[in-house]
Amino acid sequence: MTGDPARPQPVPLTLLTGFLGAGKTTLLNRLLKDPALAGTLVLVNEFGEIGLDHLMIEGIEENMILLESGCLCCTIRDDLIVTLEDLLRGRDNGRIAPFSRLVIETTGLADPAPILNVLINHPYLAMRFRLDGVVTLVDAVNGMATLDAHEEARRQVVAADRLVLTKAELTAAENVAALRQRLDGLNPGVAVLPPDIPAADLIDAGLYDLAKQPHTLRHWLAEDTLPGHHHHHHHHGDHHHHGHDHAHGQDPHDVNRHDASIRAFVLTAEQPVARTTFDLFWTLLRSIHGPRLLRLKGLVDIAGEPGRPLLVHAVQQILHPPIQLEAWPDSDRRSRLVLIVRDVEEGTVRKLWSAFLGQATAQPQTA
Repeated sequence: MTGDPARPQPVPLTLLTGFLGAGKTTLLNRLLKDPALAGTLVLVNEFGEIGLDHLMIEGIEENMILLESGCLCCTIRDDLIVTLEDLLRGRDNGRIAPFSRLVIETTGLADPAPILNVLINHPYLAMRFRLDGVVTLVDAVNGMATLDAHEEARRQVVAADRLVLTKAELTAAENVAALRQRLDGLNPGVAVLPPDIPAADLIDAGLYDLAKQPHTLRHWLAEDTLPGHHHHHHHHGDHHHHGHDHAHGQDPHDVNRHDASIRAFVLTAEQPVARTTFDLFWTLLRSIHGPRLLRLKGLVDIAGEPGRPLLVHAVQQILHPPIQLEAWPDSDRRSRLVLIVRDVEEGTVRKLWSAFLGQATAQPQTA
C-alpha cells in the first residue's frame, strides 16, 4: 500500500533536553558538524527574556529559531505550536529554505510531558513531524544531587529513549556507577551513551515508541491533558522573577518543579572588566551561595582583550574553564552574565557585582 503522494513526508524531529548545565549546546555544536545532520533546523528555547545559549550554537544562524521569555512546559507551549505551524507553512510555500530535520533544544527547566503531548497528540503537527527520539543529557558530576532536588530533571530522564552521560571523566568511577543505577531505576533499560557518540547513532535511531517508555510517563501525559491542568501561575509583574508556581497536578510529596524560588536575571557591565575582578566575584559568589547557583553563563569583556570576550559557564559550584572567543557573537559588546538561582535574592547578587565593579547598583534587568 502506497502513501498519499499529495501528503508531504513527515519531518523527523528530535527533542534534546537535560537539566541546566548538562552540556546540550556543546553536544549540539558537535552534532551539527556531522554531514548526517545537513539541512537541520534548530529550535532553541531559553529560560528568560535575555538568553545567550542560542549565540553559542555555531554557524547555523539562518537555520535557527529562538523561543524565549519562558519555558516550553508553560505559556510558551502555545508559541511552540504557532512556531511549528509557521515553519511548516513557510517550508510548504517556499518562503523558507527546506529543512530535512528539526531539533528542539529545550531549556534545562522544561518538563518534557507537555512538549511530548504537543508532538504526539496535536492532530496536524503529529501528522507533519515524526518524533524520532527524546535525547536527555545528564551531568555525571551534579546529576545525583540534581535528580534529588529537581522533579523536572527526573521527568527528563523518564521521558528519554536515549540518555547521554556527560562529564563522567570529572568524577570518580563509583559515582558514575551509582548514577547509572539511579538512572536505570527511573527508566529501566534505557540506553546510556557517551557524549562522543556519532550523530547518526544518536539522532536517527528509530521512531520514539511511547509504549516502551515507563508507565509513569504515560500517566504524566494523561495527567497533562486534564481540563484546567494548564492554568499556570506566572507572576510576570514581578521584576525579578520568571515566576513559576505550578502545581501541575503532581504528587504532593514531589518537589515543586521550577517554582517561584527559581529565578533568572542578568548582570551587565558597560566597561571592560579586569580578569581578576571577575575571578574574585565568582569566588565570593560561590563561597556564599554554593549549590543554589544553578547556572551562570555569560560573556565578559575582559580589559586588555578588545574584541575577544571571555565565555564563562558555571554549574552550581563548578566553573568550567573559560573560553576566549575570537569575536563577539552578536552586536552587543557589553559584559553579560545570565544567572539562574534558587532561593537567592537578585538584589544581593547585584550589589555584590556592583561592588566589584566599583559602581552604584544597576537597575534590575530580568532574564
